[in-house]
Amino acid sequence: MVDTNRITGAAQELGGKVQGAVGDLTGSKRDSLEGRAREAQGAAETLYGQAKDGVREAAGHVADTAREIGGQVRDAVGNLTGSGEVEDRARRARGAASDTYERAERAVRHAADEAYDRAEDAYENGGRYLREGGREVSNQVAEHPIAALLVAGLLGYGLGLLIHGRD
Repeated sequence: MVDTNRITGAAQELGGKVQGAVGDLTGSKRDSLEGRAREAQGAAETLYGQAKDGVREAAGHVADTAREIGGQVRDAVGNLTGSGEVEDRARRARGAASDTYERAERAVRHAADEAYDRAEDAYENGGRYLREGGREVSNQVAEHPIAALLVAGLLGYGLGLLIHGRD
């Protein structure tokens, strides 16, 4: 099952690309910057959804493995029944295996919940920092348009050198 954050993130990223491209074509710095910010926010939301899916999948896999091992232990202990002493030991071992399985399952679920909460906090903080950074960049570009163009040109030149190398 795909997390809804992945879907909305992809849609937001696509919308940001379109808005940024329209801003570039029309010469609207505001639309261009807002589009790039939306694109980045959409990418972050997509990554957040992927992280949630990964945690959910890993927790399910660990729980399934623990359940499988617990069943194998119960079966092995069940095969030992026969004499009174062996049956008593088998019951104790079966109880211990069941307790261990339940503790492992609780620990895995707790770890998954913790990871999910931390990922959610990181996503919210990242979105807030992205919005604040976008506003600050917009303010700096508005206050110093020539310096912003110079910096953008230098970055473009540097990226061109990195991509194509020096001939």
